[in-house]
Amino acid sequence: MTDPYQQNNPGFGGPQYGPPGTGPDLNKPQDTAAMPQYDSQPYAQQPVDPYAQPQYGQANPYGQQPGAYPPAGYGPPGYNPNDPEAPWGRDQFGVPFSDKQKLIAGLLQIFLGAFGVGRFYTGYTGIAIAQIAVTWLTCGIGGIWPLVDGILMLIGKVPDSDGRPLRD
Repeated sequence: MTDPYQQNNPGFGGPQYGPPGTGPDLNKPQDTAAMPQYDSQPYAQQPVDPYAQPQYGQANPYGQQPGAYPPAGYGPPGYNPNDPEAPWGRDQFGVPFSDKQKLIAGLLQIFLGAFGVGRFYTGYTGIAIAQIAVTWLTCGIGGIWPLVDGILMLIGKVPDSDGRPLRD
């Protein structure tokens, strides 16, 4: 029994594509003019790689000072990684801002205040559960409390659970 792959192309194990005799002749030496030429001197000056990192002791071509990592402008707007106590900045009294935002907390509290979502977001789990209970036990009349609470969050009167003011 003959192998069906060996019928058409006895030199290879796979099928032959195209008319016979059109493929590359593997026994013939390749044309070396089309091949890339490499420098025979291994220590010759190589081209400069623009993406290479500077080696130890060399000047930094990017202008960053040692230890200034992450660079300025890294992270979300307003984020300052060089002040670990207040990465989001400080208010006019020097109190560090929270990592929570006023707009998100206020809108969550206004639209989903019956479920206490804004208070869960700011870290006040007890008040959130109380708002859920009051809203549902009063058949929705207690929903005024989360609405007013959301407005207070938007104007910046409610801090997070650590006492830090919400950031803009």
